[in-house]
Amino acid sequence: MALRDSGYSVLTVRHYLECPETASPKTIIIRHDVDRKIRNAVHMAGLEHSLGIHTTYYFRYPSTFRPEIIATIRDMGHEIGYHYETFSKARGDPEKAISLFESELRSLRTIAEIHTICMHGSPLSPYDNRDLWKTHDFKTFGILGEAFLSMEGVPYFSDTGRNWSGKNSLRDAMPDKDGKRTMVSVETTDDLIAYIRSGTDGPIYLTLHPERWALNSGEWIMGAMADYAMNAGKKIIWLIRT
Repeated sequence: MALRDSGYSVLTVRHYLECPETASPKTIIIRHDVDRKIRNAVHMAGLEHSLGIHTTYYFRYPSTFRPEIIATIRDMGHEIGYHYETFSKARGDPEKAISLFESELRSLRTIAEIHTICMHGSPLSPYDNRDLWKTHDFKTFGILGEAFLSMEGVPYFSDTGRNWSGKNSLRDAMPDKDGKRTMVSVETTDDLIAYIRSGTDGPIYLTLHPERWALNSGEWIMGAMADYAMNAGKKIIWLIRT
């Protein structure tokens, strides 16, 4: 409602990357990283469809590779993308990773057109999946863009770590031209709504993980406990790596 009341138009990652120069000042790009709980993704996709908006859903392989579910979300008009993590799976071996990338991408393309990809953060892995593109080019696979590497400089908000500030994220952040994180300081969903209603100048980029948007109170409690435990683990990993 805040988006509609503030006059924002919603774009998929693909549509923004195809013509970024034509995006209005009040454009919001919305993507969903479907890491777990695929039924939550279906519920969210249906809600968006009922509101007349289309967003991007990135699916992991094999974790959330459910052809019938992906097809259902595709048929609602949403963009389907590939949430790749092959560099982590291959333990940093770029040739093994690119072979696996091609195989998994091919499987997804039997269900939907895939024009954009998005790395999975793999917080427990020492490998950043985006590093695959230091030795290879995703465009050779007919990919228009990568949801981090191709969206440089757009104000970015993610619900990673159960807040919007990015403080609990190891990798889910948007680098600017200096390699630093592009973040606007907000914490709660109310803060984010206030930011949107403040009349920002230029596009906004928003990432939601469907498993964090519970379908009932019990699921919310369990999800919150899991996130708090994961956030504590991330802090330890961050200290070790730095």
